[in-house]
Amino acid sequence: MFDLVIKNGVVIDGSGFGRVEADVAIENNRIVAIEKLHGTFQAKKVIDAKGKIVCPGFIDILDHSDSFWTLFTIPRLDSKITQGITTIIGGNCGSSLAPVFGDSSIHSIRKWVNLDNVNVNWSRMSEFFGELNRRKIGINFGTLVGHETLRRGMLGDDVRKIREDEVKMIGKMLYDSLKEGAFGMSTGLVFSHERMVSPDEIKYLAEILKSADALYASHVRGEAEELLPSVNEAIQVGRETGVSIEISHFKAIGKKYWSDMERALKMIDIANEEGVNMDFDIYPYDTTGSVLYILLPDWVAEGGRKKMISRLKDLELRQKIIREMKGMDYDYENIIISICPKIREIVGKRIIDMARGQEICPEEAIIELLISSNGHVIVFDKGVLSEKNIEMEIKSNNCLISSADAAYNTEYARSGELVHPRCFGSFVRVLGKYSREKQIISLEKAINKMTLMPAQKIGIKERGLLQTGYFADIVVFNPETVGDRSDFENPYKYSTGVDYVFVNGKLVIDNGQHTGELAGRVLKK
Repeated sequence: MFDLVIKNGVVIDGSGFGRVEADVAIENNRIVAIEKLHGTFQAKKVIDAKGKIVCPGFIDILDHSDSFWTLFTIPRLDSKITQGITTIIGGNCGSSLAPVFGDSSIHSIRKWVNLDNVNVNWSRMSEFFGELNRRKIGINFGTLVGHETLRRGMLGDDVRKIREDEVKMIGKMLYDSLKEGAFGMSTGLVFSHERMVSPDEIKYLAEILKSADALYASHVRGEAEELLPSVNEAIQVGRETGVSIEISHFKAIGKKYWSDMERALKMIDIANEEGVNMDFDIYPYDTTGSVLYILLPDWVAEGGRKKMISRLKDLELRQKIIREMKGMDYDYENIIISICPKIREIVGKRIIDMARGQEICPEEAIIELLISSNGHVIVFDKGVLSEKNIEMEIKSNNCLISSADAAYNTEYARSGELVHPRCFGSFVRVLGKYSREKQIISLEKAINKMTLMPAQKIGIKERGLLQTGYFADIVVFNPETVGDRSDFENPYKYSTGVDYVFVNGKLVIDNGQHTGELAGRVLKK
């Protein structure tokens, strides 16, 4: 007797090629049959998927539920599972929750979350995994090792040139974490504690990753005028070490630099033709979500948060900062405060309106806000990305889909924060807007970019494909109605059209409703 049979659906297996009408049978946590089950069969439960697509559960290669701490506070991870995501990969953009060596390791997530609410009772990666297993989570979770987390465990809050012996100690921590199950390492080279990191340091660690057949994921040094040199730096790491590379949330920021995207994509294509293993992921929105201090000149944030705040308070330096910011071509009409825990009443307001209300220039308004909030402000920058580029990226053979954000639920609206719609809609937006409506990519290829491609890139075994013997992470959705509902004014809206989701053979979304099942597992390399 089967535990469950999904009948009469159209199976798209994740490979990127073709579809077939078939039934899918599950026993325990595995797929045991994909075929037309003619005649009589016995099953504890049967789901009729007539007119629906049956495909592998989606894999979010760039998730921030760990660094925003919702992995613990919202363990069902509702906004992910409701759009068909069954596996998330954390530890991105330089920050992970393990290993934690020294008091400063966990500070790498301070840019995203208030650490007053964070309690860590682990140090090694294996201990972190043990804590997750004890708590239980709604979907599968794997992680990279954050380079900033390693560095801050070694250097504390100091930002300086690292010594050779310290790099080797960081390498040992990375090696140990990989042995304990991490899938690779990430960097956040745009953030204050990693801006001074040399290519040689990255290459040294990349060689350790290569020896473990692990992934290097990079939030590159720049996404505007620095985009092309940043892509070239990542290519050189791959060329010299052979490590597999993923560029995180790949984009060209600002109209002035939109035209660089086509050249960047060609650089990546050529690199792959020459033997470099390089991909990138995107979230399908023209609005970014990032920390406010990114708008400052690079030198202001060097040395970390305390030094940044000290420079902003220095009246002489402030004039220099303002002059440089005025030459940086930001459109403050489109920059909106989304999260500011210390001054919640300003959430939803534009930078330009705050400046007018105080009768000061926008640059000074940003400085005052960073001082008042101790640097913890997250903003939306609307329309800063090109829709044409998004479509061009999605079509690329090297493109994977991600959310680049954390999981939330509708109740989180009470926090007064505005989260990015990508938290609730990235994957279904590709299926609805870019595949069904714009028809720039087939449904088979779109699903491939969300399933088998990320599974292979990360190194996840027996997931990402509908195949007998594989784990039963499965999504059943209506191709005519699947789509996103979340927007920037009211982001707390679940997606439509995802009817059933299975995680490790357990029914988690049943006819669009969460069953309360916490069926996720910790995944290890």
